[in-house]
Amino acid sequence: MENFEQRWLDTENMLRERFGKVPDMEGILFLIGVNELGKMPRRKFSKEQKQDLMHIAVCTLLSQLGCYEFAGRDDDGWPHFNAIAPPPAQDMAAQERMLRECAVMYFGM
Repeated sequence: MENFEQRWLDTENMLRERFGKVPDMEGILFLIGVNELGKMPRRKFSKEQKQDLMHIAVCTLLSQLGCYEFAGRDDDGWPHFNAIAPPPAQDMAAQERMLRECAVMYFGM
């Protein structure tokens, strides 16, 4: 992706300015998941809910590539997705790069 490294640095800088540090990929996924869950009173999430939030984030990011589509929200307001196509089979480094590229698009960088 053209200029990806610069756009990733811009994304990291935006996150640093907003949160005081650059979160790792799990932290970025958690932030995206919370954002997609929507406005809620501040509360602690259980370990299972944190995993669900990261899953929501991955589905949201990969929906940009046509792998998932938003299916709606359940009675508690949690978003759900339908799988459309499997993401490309890649090694871990390529998977993280793909998620980073999607995160750059998500944050509009």
